[in-house]
Amino acid sequence: MARKYFGTDGIRGLTNTSPMTAQMAMKVGMAAGAYFLRGDHKHRVVIGKDTRLSGYMLESALVAGFTSVGMDVVMVGPMPTPAVAMLTQSMRADLGVMISASHNPYADNGIKLFGPDGYKLSDEAEAAIEALIDGDVPLAPSGQIGRARRVEDAQGRYIHFAKSTFPEDLRLDGLRIVVDCANGAAYKVAPSALWELGADVVAIGVAPNGTNINDGVGSTAPATCAETVVASGADIGIALDGDADRLIVVDEGGRVIDGDQLMATIAAGYAQRGELRGGGLVATVMSNLGLERHLEAQGLGLVRTKVGDRHVLEAMRGQGYNVGGEQSGHIILSDHGTTGDGLVAALQILAELKRAGAPASEVLHRFDPLPQLLKNVRFAGGKPLEAEAVKACIAEAETELAGCGRLVIRPSGTEPVIRVMAEGDDAAQVERVVNRVCDAVRAAA
Repeated sequence: MARKYFGTDGIRGLTNTSPMTAQMAMKVGMAAGAYFLRGDHKHRVVIGKDTRLSGYMLESALVAGFTSVGMDVVMVGPMPTPAVAMLTQSMRADLGVMISASHNPYADNGIKLFGPDGYKLSDEAEAAIEALIDGDVPLAPSGQIGRARRVEDAQGRYIHFAKSTFPEDLRLDGLRIVVDCANGAAYKVAPSALWELGADVVAIGVAPNGTNINDGVGSTAPATCAETVVASGADIGIALDGDADRLIVVDEGGRVIDGDQLMATIAAGYAQRGELRGGGLVATVMSNLGLERHLEAQGLGLVRTKVGDRHVLEAMRGQGYNVGGEQSGHIILSDHGTTGDGLVAALQILAELKRAGAPASEVLHRFDPLPQLLKNVRFAGGKPLEAEAVKACIAEAETELAGCGRLVIRPSGTEPVIRVMAEGDDAAQVERVVNRVCDAVRAAA
């Protein structure tokens, strides 16, 4: 059934435009609060946010909604998304909420919900909450309205947790690390955790003003991090996104290292120490074929899912894997958390760097990626992928790439766009195939 409010990762949109309004935030608080009012204990919700200007407005509206149905609220302020998931568990809360639009510009915002186990909500739970949003939610009696309070030591709790994932026998002494926090949620915790572990920290993207989140900094704009690494003579750069659940790394020469190389590095270290579960890792259809071939050469497997960290995590949990993620830098390490965590993933990379005693350019370059090309085709309406001419073109392209590459066609889940991606050993062939399929889709649209 089509969703009215929830998308692939919570509710998201342009602030003060439906559905991302204060009124909707209050309704979400009322509906989610009512849904999780189970049992006779005192109910509690943890609310975190990134550094967007609209975070204050949406936080206040959510607090009003939750307290109105009788749920206590714990506000932790600007914190990474994975920190909210962790704190939801550790505080024995019934629900966790992160106010963030991740890597989007500041004008957007979103609401992500976590259950008491720290995992994002199931489709069924989201559907039930949607029904309550549009219905009448009973309010608590006057004497049972919830209370709200701020927890001042939440950042310290998360820093302690993140550091606990780093091997006890290692320190970061001798490493100069550039950390780019995207003027976002990790602007305090990430530099502090690295410094406490002994690193010489060069912090950028740590001056949020409400409107500069992800603006020319962070994992979606790694050039700033790369320039700083080279200029400061750093050993490595770590770039997080606005809510710090995504990681991109820069080596000492300023070269950008994507999620595929990072997953390969972590999986290799885990396998060497007998810590890798599942016999490989989980990634999406967008991960490079070079990663798959690299893993096969090591006797490891690759399970591919639809795009989205939610699908990756579902496969990991269902099939017993403990390493997974996306090329874009969402890396899930289920031994350490219930969702992607940029800082924790970075610490695992830094541990491999310390163990190897070699430059990041050597440690993190695990394979040569195959030429890969992605193009988007916008269409006005209809279902172009169901046209016979398009089906025939796709079948022809798949036959041409068989054994030397692959083709991925997928409609966007948020806009009228068909995404056409191909990769293979021959860059010219890849470009021909993508252009031919794009032309067929345009002709049918």
